[in-house]
Order: sequence, then structure tokens, then C-alpha cells
Amino acid sequence: MESLIHDGTMMHEHMHLDLSRIKQDPDTCLDCHDQTLQELRQLREAGITRILDVTNLGMGRDLDLLRCLEEESGVTIVRSTGFYKDPFIPDEWQDATAEEMAAAMVRDIQEGNATVIGEVGTSRNEWTENEQKLFDAALLAHQATGAPIYTHTTLGTLALEQAKFLTEHGADPKKVVIGHVDLAGDLDTIRQVLDTGVTVGFDTVGKTNYLPDETRVQMLRQLEKEGRTDQIVLSMDITRRSQLADAAGPGYRYLMDGFVPMLLAAGMQEETIRQMLETNPDRILGRRQS
Repeated sequence: MESLIHDGTMMHEHMHLDLSRIKQDPDTCLDCHDQTLQELRQLREAGITRILDVTNLGMGRDLDLLRCLEEESGVTIVRSTGFYKDPFIPDEWQDATAEEMAAAMVRDIQEGNATVIGEVGTSRNEWTENEQKLFDAALLAHQATGAPIYTHTTLGTLALEQAKFLTEHGADPKKVVIGHVDLAGDLDTIRQVLDTGVTVGFDTVGKTNYLPDETRVQMLRQLEKEGRTDQIVLSMDITRRSQLADAAGPGYRYLMDGFVPMLLAAGMQEETIRQMLETNPDRILGRRQS
């Protein structure tokens, strides 16, 4: 059977990640080159040809490894810059100003190390002083470079506040993605975020310990009926070794082999799926050179 997706993009992933210093959990050190490469090759066969890696400074970003994975897999890996959220902002940046943080992001982009500002985040139901400084910096860097911004919401909280802050302070809503809104599990909240003009990430697919995928499917079907899927992107946000396929986790390919069939079975149109995996990412990241 011909693949539904030919040039799909997963818009929120980590090819290499290390949060173990803070989380004190070795499972959050995702440094599995061979397993990741194998899964990337399988993704390529399934029609995913590009991944946005939102691992930034202080999260274990490894530019050399990303280049290696890209070359060996044939999957384009889009790189990111910035800082994550409290308590993961590196010690050496704790006292930096928003302007100094922004300058680092701009330099990263100008030197070709990154294309996207992300993932920049807020805590659960709390926007700390450091995180406000981080969003100020992301906004400055976006205004200086035009680079897209991809945010992190903790369990979907403060999604609307993030969207309003960025758009009301001059960010181009067509270049802003508010992450993890699926975890809010609340269509009314998601609609309010969409009303600001930004894109939202249903980007924790497969994390059923937080939210059943059936609920994600139901919400997406409703948003399709309302004509709002031109503001949605999809991904899985794999952050642990145990989530990889060889560790009996869902693996990156679950999005194509598990979740997309669920959407089709629920009656979603093929064109809608292509919109979320191809058209919308191309609008945010730019079309790829053939």
C-alpha cells in the first residue's frame, strides 16, 4: 500500500537529550546513537523525512551527533537554540540578562547551528522570573532573525498565557508553536490558544500515562470538523531511553504505525493528516529544497 505521507515532519523531538543531572534519573539521558539511527531509518521508510529537534543549550544538544544522524539516516534534522526552563537553565546563564540570552540565540542562528528558537518553557501553573526572562530573550531573538519559536508548556498549563504574551509583544503568530497543548485535555482552552493565531502542538502522542491517545484522536477529529487543523502539528516528544522501540517503548515510528491509523479509523480525512504532517510544518519551517 502506498504511504499516506511522503515528506512528513515530526515537529517536536529529541535525538539526543540529557536531563539526568536535574532529574536524577538515568532514563532521561537519551544517548542511544545506534537505536536512534535505526529508528530514523524506519521513519524515513514510513514517510517522515524531517524532524525538528528542540534540544537546546543545557539539555544536552550535540550538533556533531545530529549531523551524523542526519547523514546516516537521510532524515533532515532541524536544530534549535535557546534554553529550556527552570531548573534546567545552565548555571552560567542564571545571571545573564534577556539581551545577553537573545544575543547567544541570534549568534547560534547566524552561525548556522540552529534554525528554531525552542523549546522554551514555563513550569506547571507557574511562570518563574527566570522563565519570563527566557521568553523575553526568545522574543528578541525572533524579532532579530525571524526564526520560529517553539514553546514547552508543562502538562499544557499556561498555554494561553504564552500565546498571548508572544503575539501581543510582536511575535509573528504564524511562526509560533505552543507545545504540548494536547496534555491540557481541554478543547475550550485549545480553541482559545488557536484564536491568538498561533499553531499548537499535539506533540506528546504515545505518552498515554499522561493522556490516552483515544482522547487526542477525539480532540483532533473535533478540531477537524471546526476547520482548525491548519494550526496543528504532530509529534511524540520522546525523552527517555525506555520510550525507544528496542526498550519495549512505542518508538518514534509509533506516530505513523499506530497513531495515524487511529486517526483514519476515527474518520479523519487523509488530507487533514497531510496538512498536520506536511503543509503546516512547511509553513513554519519553510519548504525543503528538492
